[in-house]
Parts: sequence; C-alpha cells; structure tokens
Amino acid sequence: MPLVVAHRGNSSVAPENTLVAFEAAWRAGADLIEVDLQVTRDGVAVVIHNDTVDATTDGAGRVDDLDADELRRLDAGTWFSPRYRGARVPTAVELFAFLAERPDLGLLAEFKGAWQPEAARQVAEEIERAGLHDRVIVQSFWTETVAALRDVAPDLPRGLLLVDLPEDLLALCRELRVMTVNPAGTLLVDEPGLVDALHGEGLRTMPWTLNEPAHWAAAVAAGVDAIITDRPDRLRGWLSAR
Repeated sequence: MPLVVAHRGNSSVAPENTLVAFEAAWRAGADLIEVDLQVTRDGVAVVIHNDTVDATTDGAGRVDDLDADELRRLDAGTWFSPRYRGARVPTAVELFAFLAERPDLGLLAEFKGAWQPEAARQVAEEIERAGLHDRVIVQSFWTETVAALRDVAPDLPRGLLLVDLPEDLLALCRELRVMTVNPAGTLLVDEPGLVDALHGEGLRTMPWTLNEPAHWAAAVAAGVDAIITDRPDRLRGWLSAR
C-alpha cells in the first residue's frame, strides 16, 4: 500500500503549515508531512505556502519583505477557526525540532521558488544538525532549486514536482539525480504509463493532491508509492479497510 503524505499537515482539520496541523497529521497516522519552505527578508527559512501572508495570517505583505520576528508575531490560526487563535508560522528549525521528537514521522519539504545555493545549504545543514537526514525528502517545481540542492547537499534525497510533463522527463531526472517524481494527480489520468516509466528508471512517485476515495483507488491501481492528501486521517482509514 502507498505511504500517506499529509499535505501541509492535516490541513482539512487544522490551519495548514502550522505545528498544530503537523501534530494532527502525526496523530492520524501519516507517514510523512508535506510542507512549504520560503525565506524571510533576513534569511530565515519559514513554513508557509503563499508568497504573501495575507491568506493564512492576520498580516499583509510578501514573506520575503518581512523579517522572521515580524512573521512570528502574526496569527496563523484564526483564519481557519477561532479555536486556533495564536498559532504561528513555524521556522524550519522549529519544524525540524518537532520531527526530531517523533521518530516515526518523515518529511517531504517543498522549496518554493528559485532558491540560491547558500540558502539551500543552510536548510540542508539544519536538517543534518537535527539528525533528520534519513527522514527528509526535499523537492521543488523549480529545476534550478533542485539543482542547487543537488550541488550543496548531494546525499539528501530529492524530488521533482510536476504540473505538466516535460519533453524528456527521464533525462531531466538523471541530470538532477532525483529519487522521486511527484506529479499533479491529473497526470496519472493524462499519462497512464507514467508510473511504470518512472518505476522502470528506479524512481518513486507521489501524486498530489488527492482527496477523494475514487482518486485514491485510481492511484493505488496505478501503483504509486505514496499519496499526498489534505485528508490523511481519512486516507489512512480507507487504506486500512482495504
């Protein structure tokens, strides 16, 4: 059966990309949590999806226009529900500390946008210091970011995210030396031979973001290695019933 990857934590029951959502995912039996990393104006890696803080905090502005201390003062929970008032945007270091205390939980970390090698190196070193090297997969839609991660942390497992299928995907995977290709779920329908082609190259695949039983069934039938979902609790129960 495929692994369960909690998209931004258990984001169907708690505010995405917060420690409370990660805790909920862990308690739901997720194998990994999927998070988004960006860099603040003062060079601190933080866990947030959007380029701006407007949608998921009580603040406004671009993440890279705010210092980490400014970002940490924002409320990242009330937009989801008043019961989560006071939830904060975690730093990468806080995320890694959370994982270090839960040795059965892995991490799929998306680096948003084009990262400079030095910023990528800093996060890779923090992963190493936290003792998480064997539990973390780093990934990005941006090939230059995957290449930067390859160059600064060649032993850290890497993935390539896809919306569309590039012309020579397998050659690109060899160049970037990735171990997984993680496509939009629609590509499993549009490219029915994709999973077999990837497995033939020794690559894994983890489609995103599948939230319905019919989609889970199609992914299982295709032979995927993991499913990225907003509903890890429901997916875990659905897989257990099978």
